[in-house]
Amino acid sequence: MGVTPVADFDRRTALKGGLTASAVGLLGTATTSAAAAAPGAVREPTIHATAAWGARPPNGVIEVQNHKPTYIVVHHTVEPGNVTDYTLEHAYWASRSIQNFHMDTRGWVDSGQQFTNSRGGHITEGRHRSLEILRGGTRHVLGANVGNNNSTCIGIENEGLYSKEDVTPALWDSLVKMVAYIASQYGISPEFIKGHRDFNSTECPGTVLYDRLPELRAEVGKLLGSASPKVDLPQWPLLKPGDTGPRVRMAQELLRARGFAVPADGVFGESTKDAVAEVAARNGLERDACGATVATDETGFLGSDIWPLIVGSGTDPRALKARLAG
Repeated sequence: MGVTPVADFDRRTALKGGLTASAVGLLGTATTSAAAAAPGAVREPTIHATAAWGARPPNGVIEVQNHKPTYIVVHHTVEPGNVTDYTLEHAYWASRSIQNFHMDTRGWVDSGQQFTNSRGGHITEGRHRSLEILRGGTRHVLGANVGNNNSTCIGIENEGLYSKEDVTPALWDSLVKMVAYIASQYGISPEFIKGHRDFNSTECPGTVLYDRLPELRAEVGKLLGSASPKVDLPQWPLLKPGDTGPRVRMAQELLRARGFAVPADGVFGESTKDAVAEVAARNGLERDACGATVATDETGFLGSDIWPLIVGSGTDPRALKARLAG
């Protein structure tokens, strides 16, 4: 990450921080857990705990839930961007900046995400106690990185913006190892490795990184020694203002059936954007769940949490997903 002021971090950065250890003494260096050393288990990668990067103490209680997470969720931080400082010192700085933004601007008790992965491939613990609880393999630290779904999701923020550019080889390598370790600890099957946009209407983790999730699932599956992951089922597409085509027209027809005065012209214009934003507001969806407002305004994005709200009761969601993916 560059030296972008903390104030410039947007929610996406907020939601993207932290992939690491819980306090492991003042040195903050992760050690291999008993579970990781067990036969067939994935070895714990190097994770730098909150103590290592100088995290502030949380200003509230870190909630630990008595269940395992269901999903491993991949994010991108967006800001400060695709920097070329790959040092561990930079990764520590980024973790501090993210925590400051989350606590001072968002008003959260701590970093929103459980773990952060830098462009240099350095993994840091985000929210306190995340490594400790991950090592136990039976409980879940509640984070703040997936709107309306934090109880089921453990999140990894990947430094950078991946809408058009690819991740660095170092980041990819550490992401594979970290996701495999989490999956091993919690017994999570590779098909439950998701992108943030699978839950919220957001660009996150960027189209390029999102399109590599099947590859990530396959590589994690190899490390787990499991069979090849199931073929990915169609997901709800992400539509944005300015998009055109039959999928936009389908969305407009669904909105019209819901009483919204939008044209069915296949152009995602202002009236369609306003209608989608109104659906989100009526249903209390967290519109800043990962909104990279520094890079783009995500108001009115139509994604996985909006589609089910505009699909009529007589429509088979699976069939519609397949049509939209075709």
